[in-house]
Amino acid sequence: MGGAARRMPVVFFGHGSPMNAIEPSRYGEAWRAIGLALPRPRAILCVSAHWYTRGTGVTAMAQPPTIHDFYGFPQALFDMQYPAPGDPALARRVRDLLAPVEVRLAEDWGLDHGTWSVLVHAYPQADVPVVQLALDGTRPASFHYELGRRLGPLRDEGVLIAGSGNVVHNLQMMRRGPKGEPYAWAERFEHRVRACLAARDHAPLVAYETLDEDARLAVPTPEHYLPLLYCIASQQDGETAEVAIDGIELGSISMLSVVIH
Repeated sequence: MGGAARRMPVVFFGHGSPMNAIEPSRYGEAWRAIGLALPRPRAILCVSAHWYTRGTGVTAMAQPPTIHDFYGFPQALFDMQYPAPGDPALARRVRDLLAPVEVRLAEDWGLDHGTWSVLVHAYPQADVPVVQLALDGTRPASFHYELGRRLGPLRDEGVLIAGSGNVVHNLQMMRRGPKGEPYAWAERFEHRVRACLAARDHAPLVAYETLDEDARLAVPTPEHYLPLLYCIASQQDGETAEVAIDGIELGSISMLSVVIH
């Protein structure tokens, strides 16, 4: 193959409810459009909110299982399979890039719904290898941003770095019912995040607790927010963060999805 490889974009998916995997929605349509618009990756490295654990790990099996890490949903969702292959060589490459941080080559996880509920739309044939990276819940936001920075070279190796979470994620304050109007604090926090993304102002996004007084409600626990930091960490000069879709569901769940290119 001649010529320089094209640098892959980076995507942050606001994944919301697992039901987005099987129910028609404007979010699934947007994720499908993202998959069609991007250069085809040779593999995907996904940082999902739902592998939040102690220590850093990466899935290293050739055939990662589809994990149904939820309860109380219809059987059709539990029947869902996303049989994308893994990529053990990419897992080892991730381990090497993140040294001296110890990275466990994990055989006891797979693709959780943070990953497959969006990829089933973006790459419905499940024919692109997928590797997941664990979030170390014992580490501060700055640690996760630094790991994202170290993963940046993968973009020039045909790997799509994807984060899957929600910029605003407060399950305790969800508004049920047909309206579910967004809380004012949820809208304000998302707007601040979007302004920082547009300005390539990463420091306040890393120190999100100090972004404004709404952060305590918008990010009561960090696991759904941290995947965003992995995405922005490899943003290059001149690259923009393009909003693919947004919206706040159930009052307190931001569906903001962003493509960095």
